[in-house]
Amino acid sequence: MNNWLHVYSEADVINLTSTRENELRYWQSLTFLEPNSQLNVALKDAAAFGIKYVLVGINEDFGPKANCGKGGATLGWQAFLQRFLNLPCNDFLTPKDVLLLGEVNCDDLQQQSSNLDNSNPEQLVALRQLCEQLDERVVYVLSMIFAAGLEPIIIGGGHNNCFGILKALAQTKGTACHAINFDPHADFRALEGRHSGNGFHYAHQNSYLCDYHVVGMHEQKNNQAIIAALNQAQYSYISYQDILVSRKYSLTQACELGLKRFANKAPLGVEVDVDSISYMPVSAFTNCGFSVSDAEHFVYLGAQQANASYLHLCEAAPGNHPQGLAQGMLEAGQVLSGLVCSYLRAKRHKA
Repeated sequence: MNNWLHVYSEADVINLTSTRENELRYWQSLTFLEPNSQLNVALKDAAAFGIKYVLVGINEDFGPKANCGKGGATLGWQAFLQRFLNLPCNDFLTPKDVLLLGEVNCDDLQQQSSNLDNSNPEQLVALRQLCEQLDERVVYVLSMIFAAGLEPIIIGGGHNNCFGILKALAQTKGTACHAINFDPHADFRALEGRHSGNGFHYAHQNSYLCDYHVVGMHEQKNNQAIIAALNQAQYSYISYQDILVSRKYSLTQACELGLKRFANKAPLGVEVDVDSISYMPVSAFTNCGFSVSDAEHFVYLGAQQANASYLHLCEAAPGNHPQGLAQGMLEAGQVLSGLVCSYLRAKRHKA
């Protein structure tokens, strides 16, 4: 397989798992690929045998750093696995149609970023160049997943990776995509080099994105240039203040108004930046956000849309928890697992 993807076998995750008598756990029901098989063929074979969803991780934090932000987003995927793999199978959810694929290889890029200072202009440029290199790898991996007719659930790293996901989806399906994003930031910053704050703007600029709606965008966390660019593109948003301050809209209404914009013909990306959640250990911490159940509700509504094609959960940074890494891994893992289960639950109910 191409060295841009580390394909997991059960041996890669067994140290994260546990067993209990008279209990079947998710890791015992998930499917793995044969690591030495040809990826595009193996994915199509998996789809033929009933697999519908593919779990894939991205472990990097140079995307947020290239946006002049903090690092720490490298452990979201591991936190998710520690929790998700050990959930009990039952009548509500057993992930028999879920493939645990592995992770996009970016250790070399992450290592190159470790000594780069985003307050140094030249090193900031270098961080943004690393994001461009990661884009290529994300496109490569995700294109094969989409080409096999599977729905990826992508976890970890910064929101910069939305660009590669949307590019892969648009190129595979031969049409520009829709995206609905639960995020205090529109991620529509200037086209100044790739980073976590402009993935959707670059996707729009390159005609991979044809319609876009942001739920919970914070009025104090987006500059006027971002608002102007969204308006010029004729994209929509409903702010955090409209939902939770003035109460002009309920969260359900805010989501449904966006989803109604999207014709069911074009594929839809369901995006969640977990820094939308209050007290979540993330790159950009907030105590004025939404609850975990709000985020789960957003995911559920998005997944029920007939054209929903993927789920992307980004920016979790367990090491940034004020009580330390162990607590951050615990809480991030629980939240990310809940969001994934909400997506799968919606898909079951829709079916």
